[in-house]
Amino acid sequence: MVRFFRSGNLASRVFDRQLLSPRPGAAVNTIRQFYENLVPSYTIYDIDCPDYSFRKFTDDGKYLVAFSRNHQDLIVYRPIWLTYSCTEECDSHDLPPKAKKFDSFFKQFYSIPLASSNEYICKDFFLYVECQQFGLFATSTAQSNDSTATEGAIHGVPSIEKITFYLVRLEDGVILDEKAFCNDFINLAHSIGAYLYEDLLCIVSLRYQTIHILQIRDSGNLVEVRRIGAFCREDDELFLHSHVQTGYGGSFLPGIKQRLLSYIFRKTWNEVPDQTLRVQHLKKKFYFHFQDYVDLIIWKVSRSTDQNLAFFAVYNMETTDIISLYQNSSEELYSLFEQFYDHFHANPQDSSHGKFISSHSNDIHALDQLRTIKNKASSSSQFVKKMMASLPYTCQSQSPSPYFDLSLFRYDEKLISAIDRHRHCTEHPIKFISVRSPNVVKFKIKPGSDSGASDSRAKRISSFLFHPFFPLALSIQQTYMQPTVVNIHFRR
Repeated sequence: MVRFFRSGNLASRVFDRQLLSPRPGAAVNTIRQFYENLVPSYTIYDIDCPDYSFRKFTDDGKYLVAFSRNHQDLIVYRPIWLTYSCTEECDSHDLPPKAKKFDSFFKQFYSIPLASSNEYICKDFFLYVECQQFGLFATSTAQSNDSTATEGAIHGVPSIEKITFYLVRLEDGVILDEKAFCNDFINLAHSIGAYLYEDLLCIVSLRYQTIHILQIRDSGNLVEVRRIGAFCREDDELFLHSHVQTGYGGSFLPGIKQRLLSYIFRKTWNEVPDQTLRVQHLKKKFYFHFQDYVDLIIWKVSRSTDQNLAFFAVYNMETTDIISLYQNSSEELYSLFEQFYDHFHANPQDSSHGKFISSHSNDIHALDQLRTIKNKASSSSQFVKKMMASLPYTCQSQSPSPYFDLSLFRYDEKLISAIDRHRHCTEHPIKFISVRSPNVVKFKIKPGSDSGASDSRAKRISSFLFHPFFPLALSIQQTYMQPTVVNIHFRR
């Protein structure tokens, strides 16, 4: 990011903003530099708040989503800014007791039952459709590992009696539509089994190796528009049944698997121009590994990309062709990952804050950090595999908060980052250091109690919820067999 302001002083920056104009297309990144001065400077430790499981802020900052501890109810809050009055100079006093409550920062909008008695809300699953302010939630029954053999199901994959996706209008809590999957298995943890891109929702059935593509209509309906798995085109099943002889007892490979094998065969065939050597090359490279290719399973999708345990395949939904195939140690894929990282995330264009998430393809500081880690790695191939393990990226897994902008702040990514994951707690506060002035600590975030007194033997994990544009954050510390500690960090 090119420095627009000549001074780090807030008042001076306001004057510069009045007198100078940023380059075309750089207005938002220029304004984000103000966050170097507007940081969470005050913390309320162990705030008095409801015993809920807080999930995340929506990317437009309008809602805070939470679930009840019994995983039955959805609770939605509206962020409000802290207001209070005092008779003397406020800066010389601590906050009054009334201000140190959760209700001073958030107003409960509504609470609605989402799961039935034998179902539970998946607390790690939540996707947000910003343009319509729809929320997508999931409930499921208990998982069964003793699943009976079913036609078309993959052996060894567990079964869940019922998985239901709910489309909720967050403005008033009305459930607009739902989509149920019975006796199936979809990985709901951290929204891995689903990917949302604009109005298209991809859901991966691991048990039946099928990608369900649903369109979210403006009316609030979930409409299945494509199903990729056993068949790739809409009329494949009709064509197959009309051409297969009656009484044929054999079985066919799924359509998506047939496309994959065809691509690998053609690629292997074209690798050797000599006709006499092609057969030997095919035996060694294709037929020898044929059963391994057949046994590959779809694990995760990202738009039109599906990932297997050792391969990444790029699939064109319109032509039903496999465009390319990479191993998880491919230097070519890593080069694409390094240069075009933002395309792997594919943040929707109508997102007001998501498109400004910092990455090594749009920020020189992040790129330098990545290359430094790569140079320090003992094995280049192992480093590439480690980086590729996260692909395809989980949808909406990064916070758009400017405090994670690597052109503004440096922080220990082992302790905190924009990625939505639980972290191990540390005894010391997490420092956010200015990139402009490397010796200046702009603010600190400390999860847990103010005293820091805790049992070091107990396993403690923490999570952080940053508002997308307010200087406001929640740190949540969970310790085994102890109450959850919620801290609020804000600018006072």
